[in-house]
Amino acid sequence: MWDRYDPRMAAPVSESPEIDALIARARSGDLPAFNQLVLRHQDALFSLAVRMLGSREAAEDATQEAFIRAYRRLDTFRGGNFRSWLFTIVANVSRDELRRRGRRPQLSLDRARDDPDRADLDPADPDPLPDARAEQADLRRLLEGALQELPADWRELVVLVDVHGLAYEEAAESTGLPIGTVKSRLSRARGRLRDILRASGELPAVAGRQEG
Repeated sequence: MWDRYDPRMAAPVSESPEIDALIARARSGDLPAFNQLVLRHQDALFSLAVRMLGSREAAEDATQEAFIRAYRRLDTFRGGNFRSWLFTIVANVSRDELRRRGRRPQLSLDRARDDPDRADLDPADPDPLPDARAEQADLRRLLEGALQELPADWRELVVLVDVHGLAYEEAAESTGLPIGTVKSRLSRARGRLRDILRASGELPAVAGRQEG
């Protein structure tokens, strides 16, 4: 169901000169340069891993393992979008863990979200009012619950594109899927999310409070 993506096949489109410079330094053995790359991307990778695995502890392990693999495989990166390359690695690590478990994620995402050390799981809101914060928290809870009901490969695409803002081309690069498959699966995933949310009976109440 999930095809491995060879990072050496990445399209040679530079992400930014600054990232390229850090990668070049890291390849030469400059660990502080690699640490800067880690700091730039660790929150996004953790967010993908925790949504795939449903566990803060497992996501932290997967993110750490992904960075270790990335450091060891820097010589296989042939240019392109470095963030997409990292997403590929952390997704593969998470898939390996899901296969090893052979079951659905065990822990609620709410536990990860309630952890004060992981306040970066979602982007911060610009000082919302208390009522708005409560509404946003309710909506996030509904969306996260619905997300966990999707097939794992659909969920991964929703997180990559709709949560982290990757273009279809970047998502295709990260998953190793044809872009047409990415678009069709994402369309079906979004439709399934809408159906799940409508069936929950809770979304209209949240929407009504927001409209009011």
